[in-house]
Amino acid sequence: MGNGPHPVLVLHGWFGDAHAFEPIEPWLSGDAFTYIFMDCRGYGGMREARGAYTIDEVASDALDLMTSLGLEHFSVAGHSMGGMAIERIAVLAPARVRGMVAIAPVPCGGVAYDADTRAMLEAAAADVGLRRGIIDRSTGGRLPASWLDWKAAYSMSRSSAGAFAAYFPAWADTDFGDDIVGAHPLKVLVGEHDPTFNTVLMEKTYLRRYRHASLEVMRNAGHYPMNETPLALVAAMEAFLASLF
Repeated sequence: MGNGPHPVLVLHGWFGDAHAFEPIEPWLSGDAFTYIFMDCRGYGGMREARGAYTIDEVASDALDLMTSLGLEHFSVAGHSMGGMAIERIAVLAPARVRGMVAIAPVPCGGVAYDADTRAMLEAAAADVGLRRGIIDRSTGGRLPASWLDWKAAYSMSRSSAGAFAAYFPAWADTDFGDDIVGAHPLKVLVGEHDPTFNTVLMEKTYLRRYRHASLEVMRNAGHYPMNETPLALVAAMEAFLASLF
């Protein structure tokens, strides 16, 4: 989307796909930026694409995509699982990345869950009700039931069960913290109602690992600011990206 001089690659999260950002698309600045929204293998237009479903594979596919588009230098934005993937991109090709926007991101060291929570997250691959419950909790238990129903159904329809299941250990258990150099400009955006990917976690991870990192809390948002507060998300993203020129 757009034809601006600053390319931005955008990666979706575990419950999304490339079209999960549709609520923000009308408000993006196409004069300043060119946005590229990528489907991970097993999602959206790549639903039937087989693979290892790892963070390294997502990052490698993303770099191949940008090369195929003739875009040598670009910024990256990633939501949740995609937040971890953009960190991996910056590790694999540091000279190509201008800046990073991490939206409710999974840190590069993964997330440790207790046994019961882990079993529930694993079972969500085949259970739309569990997905709905996860979405409800991750947004603070405050959003309309109809939206929760839609988001859970969207997730089921836009990802293969096998890929969804495989990506859980990919983002929860992967740890490449020792590979982070921390030189890239980074903006971290978290929702005030997100119980897990919140300020406390970001201060222990991103803000310690990146020398040029800043954190902004999105008011009236949980884990899905692109749905909950789309205008505020665009404003925060593009203010940071514009500062990189």
